[in-house]
Amino acid sequence: MARVIGIGGVFVRSHDPLALAAWYAKHLGVPTQKYGGATFHWLECATDECPGSTTWAAFPIDTKYFGSSVQQAMINFRVDDLDGLLASLRAAGVRVIDEVEDSEYGRFGWCVDCDGNRVELWQPAAGM
Repeated sequence: MARVIGIGGVFVRSHDPLALAAWYAKHLGVPTQKYGGATFHWLECATDECPGSTTWAAFPIDTKYFGSSVQQAMINFRVDDLDGLLASLRAAGVRVIDEVEDSEYGRFGWCVDCDGNRVELWQPAAGM
């Protein structure tokens, strides 16, 4: 039986895809490649302390979690220093949501990209 074995990618609409890719490379360090996107190879960087994972989840149509009601998707990026990244984003003039959430899964923060999309930043709890 065929089955899904992981998330193949996250794709977003943009009026200026090159500018959006450049924003993610500059502000979040997303390793943009020549084709305009980024590929993350978990097997290459996974360790026992940090196994690495990508999650997919469906949210109710009226969720407030994505921010704007017109935003149809949200990217969650795994980060190693949430406070440091949020500080550097603020210093660069990026809109950062003031709220930071602590949970059993780790710490979550948010910023808004140059197209107005809310982006989730996740510093995993130890062992995740």
